Amino acid sequence: MIEYVVIAGAAAGTGWLLRRGHRQRVAAGNVAGIPGMARQPAGEGRWRMGLLYVDQGAARWVPRRGEPVPLPGARATGVRAPSVREGMSINPGSRIVTCAYEGGGTIDVAVMPLDLREVLAAVPVQDAD
Repeated sequence: MIEYVVIAGAAAGTGWLLRRGHRQRVAAGNVAGIPGMARQPAGEGRWRMGLLYVDQGAARWVPRRGEPVPLPGARATGVRAPSVREGMSINPGSRIVTCAYEGGGTIDVAVMPLDLREVLAAVPVQDAD
C-alpha cells in the first residue's frame, strides 16, 4: 500500500513540474520555440531533438544539430499517439503531428500534450476536401 502512495506522489510531483515549466515558457512567450522531436520524411528515419519555430506565419524545424528545415505552407495531416516501438525512441506520453508542406515534403513532429495546442496553431489542420 505504501508503494502506491509513493508512486502517486511521484506522479503528482512530475505532473506539477511539467505544468510549471509549460506555464513559465508560455508566460515568457514563444521565444525559445516549441521543444520536441522530429523525423523527416514522416514515418522514416531517426528522431532528432529540436525546436519548432513559427515566424510570421511560417513554421520551421531547427534540430539541435544540423540545418534548419523550413516548412512553407505546412499543414497537419494527422495527430496520433506513438506506437510501442516509437515510444522507445521518444516519450511515450507525447503526441505525433504528421505534417505535409509545399514541395511534397512530410515531417513527423512529436511534442508533449501540453504543447499540442501551440503546434496546431502554428501548423493548422489540413481541410478535408
